[in-house]
Amino acid sequence: MTEPAIRAQLMSVEDLADYLGVPVGTIYQWNHHGTGPTPIKVGRHVRYRPVGVERWLDEQATTRTATR
Repeated sequence: MTEPAIRAQLMSVEDLADYLGVPVGTIYQWNHHGTGPTPIKVGRHVRYRPVGVERWLDEQATTRTATR
């Protein structure tokens, strides 16, 4: 796998914020409180695996029951 392909597999904090439509500060708060997607520390940088982000989003989805 080439270097750009490897890099494309990880999202930066900014990438994640753009993808989710939330401020960058929210991502840092989630990291601090341990409530957001699982971060990966790469040196001094924080990255996210897209599959982990999707898994976290699935966990956030609420199931609605139909009331009749």
